[in-house]
Amino acid sequence: MTPLARLIILLALCLWPAQAWAQATGPQRTERIEAELVAMSAWAAPGSTAVVAVRQRIQPGWHTYWRNPGDSGGATTLRWTTPPGVTPGGIVWPLPERQRLSGLMNYGYSGEVYLPVPVEIPAAARAGTALPLTVRALFLVCSAEMCVPDELTLRLDLPVREGAAPPDPRHGAAIAAVLETAPRRAGIEARIVWENGALTLSAAGGPLAGRDPGPSYFFPFEGGVIDHPAAQTGAWGPQGLQLRLPPGGETRANGLSGPVAGVLATAHGAFEIAAAPGPVLEGTAGSGDLAAAPDAGAAPATADPTGPAAFAEAVLFAILGGLILNLMPCVFPILAMKAASLAASAHDPRVARRDGLAFLAGVLTTFLLLAGGLLALRAAGEAVGWGFQLQSPPVTAGLALLMLAVALNLSSVFHVGAGLQGAGSGPLARLPGGLGAFFTGALAVVVAAPCTAPFMAFALGAALVMPWPLALVVFLGLGLGLALPFTAVSLSPGLLAKLPRPGPWMERLKGLLAFPMYATALWLAWVFSRQTGAGALGLLFVAGVLLALGAWLVGGGQAERIAGRRGVLHLTAGAVAVLLAAATGWLAAVMPAEIPVTAPNGPPGGPASAPWSTAAVEAARAEGRPVLVNFTADWCVTCKINERTSLGSAGVKAAMERANAVYLVGDWTRRDDAIAAELQRHGRSGVPLYLLYAPGEAEPRVLPQLLTEGVVVEALKDVR
Repeated sequence: MTPLARLIILLALCLWPAQAWAQATGPQRTERIEAELVAMSAWAAPGSTAVVAVRQRIQPGWHTYWRNPGDSGGATTLRWTTPPGVTPGGIVWPLPERQRLSGLMNYGYSGEVYLPVPVEIPAAARAGTALPLTVRALFLVCSAEMCVPDELTLRLDLPVREGAAPPDPRHGAAIAAVLETAPRRAGIEARIVWENGALTLSAAGGPLAGRDPGPSYFFPFEGGVIDHPAAQTGAWGPQGLQLRLPPGGETRANGLSGPVAGVLATAHGAFEIAAAPGPVLEGTAGSGDLAAAPDAGAAPATADPTGPAAFAEAVLFAILGGLILNLMPCVFPILAMKAASLAASAHDPRVARRDGLAFLAGVLTTFLLLAGGLLALRAAGEAVGWGFQLQSPPVTAGLALLMLAVALNLSSVFHVGAGLQGAGSGPLARLPGGLGAFFTGALAVVVAAPCTAPFMAFALGAALVMPWPLALVVFLGLGLGLALPFTAVSLSPGLLAKLPRPGPWMERLKGLLAFPMYATALWLAWVFSRQTGAGALGLLFVAGVLLALGAWLVGGGQAERIAGRRGVLHLTAGAVAVLLAAATGWLAAVMPAEIPVTAPNGPPGGPASAPWSTAAVEAARAEGRPVLVNFTADWCVTCKINERTSLGSAGVKAAMERANAVYLVGDWTRRDDAIAAELQRHGRSGVPLYLLYAPGEAEPRVLPQLLTEGVVVEALKDVR
């Protein structure tokens, strides 16, 4: 060894304690999980194998994953930093729970769980010292509606002493129990054969010979081998047992290319087996049928989606999702209108209460109409989802013209209820009285519909598999959450008293509020252009000009009436212009699309993309490459913000290149039955949805709906 090498090693040994102490010891926490690095024994002897464990305490309603997560999710990963000569081994995985959610089956853990790891202690370790062990643990922590990758840095100072060590008083017994019950090899011979579209697993010898194994279940180490949610049935004989396993997608596509390894769980314990392709073992069937293993220890997310508990949970999440919807960018223009109209009526509590309840009625009625249409189309076999109305060019064109009319009204080009528009004396930017508040509520739902807020994904996904009366109650919960802040303020005299008094400032605010509505009209026109083409967009612009002309003529007629004249010519000409605008807008909407809608290339500097298809996903996965899928739509404002701030960043592009990942975009701007079916397969009814396929895993990881660059980069690091 050269003098330079000796110097480097000496510096590393000297600086190691300082580096290790920079990490905090003891439990580390996020909102979802608490984790700690703990030891099974009070100390470690030089030249021995110590056992440490990552203890997880998972919050109720959340879970982490086994080495094979099943149909979704991702396994816990550990990255160790240890002193020279200290060698950590692999995780000794406890037997997982089966966590069923709708049509999916995941394998994981809830509550408190220990993941033991053997650690080789060098013989040169000096007694009386402590070895600083540091591990970066990445947990994918999931609930019914979202998954969050939580990374925690854990540290343990493991004492080194001579002689046999007693168990650690706090965690030693629990870790020892995990090691005793963890799946282990037990001299079992296993075979697997694929014939007639089904897999038959036979296992004989060892603890299986001569006794009924009881309810049994096979957990494969790799995804795609079996259909995880399907029932496993079989029979047992004098030498062992047979299990009939429905094949997974990988097996159906490529057959059995080699041994299938996994864990066979029986009433007498869990055993690791490696089943080689070959004939069924003799003496493994004929004496009796096996009962199916129950889904023991399932996480809360596995409840029956049509049961009372799931219904109550869906309603609660719907209300929370509706509340959060008030903060989504797509609702900002209407929020300003609501606030201004509330300030206008604050001087009279009775008027404020009336407007608040009318606004609530408008929200709930419109939610019921949209939900009824969605459920009716679903019942008729149509592949539609939340926001389906904006996939229709006529609806998009009509909404663009409606937003333009609202903006012109706010700009005082014309008035709705002309005599009531004086500053501080009447409604602002709405029809008079309760009808105007009802209309504002309906408009809020129409504009908010393209958004999917956190908690909404689970609520909408659950609603679509419930009986229609229960589903409508869930949708009413969404409406209640959306309307709750405005209605609560309108019914509270104390809060109303704190609002500014009406006055001339409201006319200036009224003009200012027109500009978000102009922007909304332009956004809808852009969405319309993506759905149809340049020719139809040109016609829509003509319709917009005609509408503006009609509004100006109507406003002139209203001014003449205020001056004492009849204003018939202006009003008649204005009505004709508005009718021509409606007809032109309809012609624009029904024009055949000039260009197909393709996946966008994304913002400059971001990763290059290709259109999503199941074939594109399978082709990339066949090459062993990770796949990031972005299901988006041009009318989904949340999607566009995520793409600009997170998916389209240079940091994500670099992470994609390092991982050799493929970026696919599923554009749902126009109706696409394949995308709708894929959304439904993952328990979603709308966009955004982000999937990350890791090599060797059958099902993708679902990323959060509100992305950050860090979340995407860390997820890509995990699949490299």
